[in-house]
Amino acid sequence: MENKTILITGVAGFLGSNLAVRLLEAGHHVVGVDNLSMGHMSNLAMAMPNPAFTFVECDVTDAEMFRSLSEDVEVCVHLAAFKIPRYGKAIDTLKINLHGTENILDFSKDRNIKCVLASTSDVYGKNPAVPFSEEHSDSVIGGSKVPRWSYAVSKLFDEHLALAYQESYGFPVTLLRFFGSYGPHQPLSWWGGPPPVFIDAVLNDKTIPIHGDGMQTRSFTFVSDTVDGIVEAIFRNEANGEILNIGSEEEVTILELARRIKQVSGTPGELKYELVPYASFSKNKYEDVMRRVPDTTFSKKILGVSAKVLLDEGIRRTIEWQKQAVCERGFG
Repeated sequence: MENKTILITGVAGFLGSNLAVRLLEAGHHVVGVDNLSMGHMSNLAMAMPNPAFTFVECDVTDAEMFRSLSEDVEVCVHLAAFKIPRYGKAIDTLKINLHGTENILDFSKDRNIKCVLASTSDVYGKNPAVPFSEEHSDSVIGGSKVPRWSYAVSKLFDEHLALAYQESYGFPVTLLRFFGSYGPHQPLSWWGGPPPVFIDAVLNDKTIPIHGDGMQTRSFTFVSDTVDGIVEAIFRNEANGEILNIGSEEEVTILELARRIKQVSGTPGELKYELVPYASFSKNKYEDVMRRVPDTTFSKKILGVSAKVLLDEGIRRTIEWQKQAVCERGFG
């Protein structure tokens, strides 16, 4: 595999930092961009000493910044985003995801280089037919008066914009729909999804908050498997112009996730949880998705990889990392 110079936005975040380390270990050069609003420099502890890594602290919505970046960049991976407007951040979600993606696409267009964009399983919306297929499953988005859907809409717009740029300007794009990534470097809050919140509760003998009735299902993908998919998408020409699901096909309920975390943790006592009504954390009507699991047949064919880390093993690794991260960062 020929060594390349690869731009990663959101490099200090969860996926960005894991991807950066993987690429550097393989001998590539990485230019990482992050405004540190959600990411942590501690996530880049393994990358910063590497002379093949360049860190640029700036915002992806700053178009001028992109014009100042190295001309040597050969591939862009756009991971920076603002998500989950559960707490009244719909404007930030829509504007940041629009302008950040527009800037990275213009950067790729001007240099005629490949652009890999992070999308989300959320774009399948409320479609009840699972597993979700990139080729055959429609997006079923809820009403515009429900802010919860603004993230899905912003990412769906990003997908359409990227494919329009490819058609109009001739450079390749690949769109990756991630399903429930978790593991080392994840945010230690709801921004990282249920796993870090549940792990924190179990380790500190607190009650796990479970939204709704806990019977909604998800597919949780250990970060190394997600990164496998991103790396192959970067280097495989077969991925050009495609939309690809990246995730595990193991489907579990949220309540079962809590039970598995408790079991793997080895902590004493019974599992403690409470069911939290959606109305308690959102002033607007909140619509959850009851089942979310990918069909990865197409991505296996195109990328040649699939999720390998089983949930219990991924939970074990994540718990060990989270214990250390809490000590280093000084918070729980």
